[in-house]
Amino acid sequence: MNVPPPVSERTKLLFLVLGGLVTLAGFSVSVSAIALGVAFVTQRDAGGYFTTPVERYHTAAYALVSKSLELTTQLGPGEWAVREAPVQLHVQATSGRPDAAIFIGIAPTADVRTFLSGVAYDEVVRAETKPSRIEYRAHAGTATPARPAAQSMWSASASGVGTQTIDWTAQRGQWTLVAMNADGSPGVDVDLQVAMKADWLGAFAQRLAFGGFFTLVIGVAAVVFGGFLPAQTPPSPTSPAEPVALEASLDAPLSRWLWLVKWFLAIPHFVVLLFLLVAFVVLTVVAFFAILFTERYPLALFETNVGILRWGWRVSYYAYSALGTDRYPPFTLQQADYPATFIVAYPERLSRGLALVKWWLLAIPHYIIVGAFAASGPGRAGLVTILVFFAAVALLLSGRYPLGIFDLAVGLNRWVYRVIAYAALMRDEYPPFRLDLGGKTPQG
Repeated sequence: MNVPPPVSERTKLLFLVLGGLVTLAGFSVSVSAIALGVAFVTQRDAGGYFTTPVERYHTAAYALVSKSLELTTQLGPGEWAVREAPVQLHVQATSGRPDAAIFIGIAPTADVRTFLSGVAYDEVVRAETKPSRIEYRAHAGTATPARPAAQSMWSASASGVGTQTIDWTAQRGQWTLVAMNADGSPGVDVDLQVAMKADWLGAFAQRLAFGGFFTLVIGVAAVVFGGFLPAQTPPSPTSPAEPVALEASLDAPLSRWLWLVKWFLAIPHFVVLLFLLVAFVVLTVVAFFAILFTERYPLALFETNVGILRWGWRVSYYAYSALGTDRYPPFTLQQADYPATFIVAYPERLSRGLALVKWWLLAIPHYIIVGAFAASGPGRAGLVTILVFFAAVALLLSGRYPLGIFDLAVGLNRWVYRVIAYAALMRDEYPPFRLDLGGKTPQG
């Protein structure tokens, strides 16, 4: 059997990281295209308009104006595109005061600013509907505006008592929507609803979906190719007594203050690991089908995914889940001279049936437990985070890392990584409900 020659790890990482980046981009574009297509089909009214809910806007000043809307032939950040099938706007406004005459109009932004120069008005900078949240930016002034309907700058306008509507076909340029009292008096109170019709969005969603799918295929192909590239070094040996071994040794002495900035120093690792995590998911899916057909996890993919988990454990040990060393983690998938190691014994055979259920059904009890270990986010912290925080405070005050906290933190991380290896289809042995304390993995 011909064995392909090993390649440099830099080449392998290049395919994995760039492939992960392209895969993530393609997936994001595809999801956006699907969401846009679903909205185009389901969220339009009988006339083909996307309609916002009616919102109440109020200001004590003379006018309410929208943010400047940039219409161009090129779709960019903060811009709408004028296509061959143009955008059509339907605006409906009703005064919040009975029998009060209201004015609404759309005009070039520069003309609106000239008209309201020196006049007090509010600009709507944010309007959210769920939940309702409207933010204004006040523009000070002392002048009194002229009656808005008497101005000739409006591309579309309506004025009067009761509900007023305007229909406007978008044109290139910068445009602003204005709501005022018809007599130009201060204190504008209006219920406003905006509807948009853009028939080209359906075709745009289709092209976006095709581009996203094509990008996704390229990214996945690059990841799989990188995953199958043979490692430059042979697979790391492991003890058969323990199929998943996570170990760590506490360095001494540790800096009292370096833990304050480790999260910042580790940012390059976080960026690389983001794309490696995408590659890990892709390779796990490929391995899933390989197990279904062959009952084997492809060795090259296995070593690659173990290497990604090993890299993640080194970074977390350095930066946030243990703080057990001040040595900067190496950028490598391979075993290295580092105080945090992770090894998974390669299985010669894996169960097809377990591959179908262990990652989502059988692992649920462990997911609940490790969720408490690793939970983090606004207003909550997992047990590992709390332990490491106390260790950091002790390190700052005394210069010593409490050994009891270290043993417990490593034991919790060991439990988490056992579950990850099981859910990622690397082993069929069910993870034990056992907290093995200390830096060394118990044998047997």
